[in-house]
Amino acid sequence: MTHTDSHYDAIVVGLGALGAATLYQLAQRGARVLGIDQHTPPHDLGSSHGESRITRLAVGEGDAFVPLVQRSHRIWRELEARTGRQLFSQTGGLILAPRDRIAAHHGKPDFLRRTIECAERFGIAHALLDAPAIRARFPQFALQGDELGYFEPEAGFVRPEEAIAAQLEAAVASGAVVRNGERVLAVEPLGNGDTVAVQTEAGRFTADQVVVAAGPWLPAFLGRQARADWQADFGVYRQVMYWFDTGAAAADFAPGRFPIFIWMFGDAQEDYMYGFPGADAARPVLKVATEQYAQTTTPETLERAVSTAEIEAMYRSRVEGRFPQIGGHAVKARACMYTVTPDRNFVVDALDGAPNVLIASACSGHGFKHSAGLGEAIAERVLGRGTRYDLGAFARQRPAPAA
Repeated sequence: MTHTDSHYDAIVVGLGALGAATLYQLAQRGARVLGIDQHTPPHDLGSSHGESRITRLAVGEGDAFVPLVQRSHRIWRELEARTGRQLFSQTGGLILAPRDRIAAHHGKPDFLRRTIECAERFGIAHALLDAPAIRARFPQFALQGDELGYFEPEAGFVRPEEAIAAQLEAAVASGAVVRNGERVLAVEPLGNGDTVAVQTEAGRFTADQVVVAAGPWLPAFLGRQARADWQADFGVYRQVMYWFDTGAAAADFAPGRFPIFIWMFGDAQEDYMYGFPGADAARPVLKVATEQYAQTTTPETLERAVSTAEIEAMYRSRVEGRFPQIGGHAVKARACMYTVTPDRNFVVDALDGAPNVLIASACSGHGFKHSAGLGEAIAERVLGRGTRYDLGAFARQRPAPAA
């Protein structure tokens, strides 16, 4: 085949968390690579924004994620040294739940127990804390007295906008081409079987391999590709993040004094919240969020404004009784989107009949912490060099999770 200026070893469609990571890793390995995004990342229109995303090494969602997040931590540090950007703040992480009740998170029972068992299997440093020990270490939490806590000193948060910007910057420095503000209309495997055409609003490009990491735009993309069976596997849900003013208690909620946390406090799946210290140490806030899976949305119909009623409901139902130092004034609130599979897992798999078109959805609300390592694994797979990671757990067709 004759390669032209519009032919690449790989094209990455979508440059959010996973797309930016994949583009960077491909460029690092000397691939001739093109990245395309309909917006200009990093931006606040999809899933990869909001100043901070939790990262933790013991992943209660499953063992397959642990090598990816461990590698991601190393990649964040490498990128910090390369770009001078601050990406990863190691604040420690606290997961707590009533000791004698089942706590549900991401649809899986007893999330705290799974996290502890995962830490033990992988030798991840941690401590188990009863309620008095939690109070002594983190008096910010107003406990009932029956809680058990898991504390992981290597947990913390990643800055999503900075991480995406750093990876795109490093990818371009390594030779990648980035086309922003350009919508992909179709991805079409050509008749010879070893080339894929990508048609955008502005032109046509070809590649040996294409990675589609379109996040919440993935269902619509699959619809345009006439892949209704694949499209049905992904639902998009509106989620909201809230930043509450810490007032006179600001010092107590600064990074270094306050950990990232996941707090289960009831029997129902929705009876929990998660949170962070402020990403800006000079302006401490309490950032909190929860999740909803009752109503789907699309990037075009998403209600991006967060109402006063939503802010008040979040404060009354989650914050007021658990952080009595915090008043009800929200500094800001932002909506984002989760792209979710039925089992809340990732999908990294080739389209049926198109082995050189890889769908990559690090989704279901727990993707960012793994994205740097997963991008590396995808790059290794795309270039056919073998990968140290087992991506079989993320095949589209997989056994149903055990009850």
